[in-house]
Amino acid sequence: MAWDEWEQLKADAATRQPTRTQLNHLPPEPSGGGGNPQGDLAVNQTDLAAIGDAAFELREHFGQAGKHARAASQKAAGGLKSQGFALGGALDHVASRWIDQCRSLLDATAHISNHLDFTKGAHAGDEVHIAGTVSSIATLDAGFSERKSS
Repeated sequence: MAWDEWEQLKADAATRQPTRTQLNHLPPEPSGGGGNPQGDLAVNQTDLAAIGDAAFELREHFGQAGKHARAASQKAAGGLKSQGFALGGALDHVASRWIDQCRSLLDATAHISNHLDFTKGAHAGDEVHIAGTVSSIATLDAGFSERKSS
């Protein structure tokens, strides 16, 4: 391609509409989307409670099973080491990594359960605040309506 051709292509491109990023999307629905007047995401307290309960139950059961597995692995590792098997050291290493991974999972499930409890309380507080604000507006509107009709 010659230099003149390149310059001509650049000039042609510059005269056209500037390039913009365009994201594909669906046109907005009259109801606000998804058929749900409040949006697509809907979670109720029953759903949150079930997830929190499942996380708590997983934590309890896995905590017990993890302790049992750790104890059995450490006992086996000790027995293998005492008999001179190199595998004993490797099993001991695996058992210590197991302990770390168990703690991580137990912490994560506790975090999920605690966060859902916090979320439930925060949203309950939001609901009280919103209800108070809306009722204040309704009272104010009623006052204007009374003055208008007098």
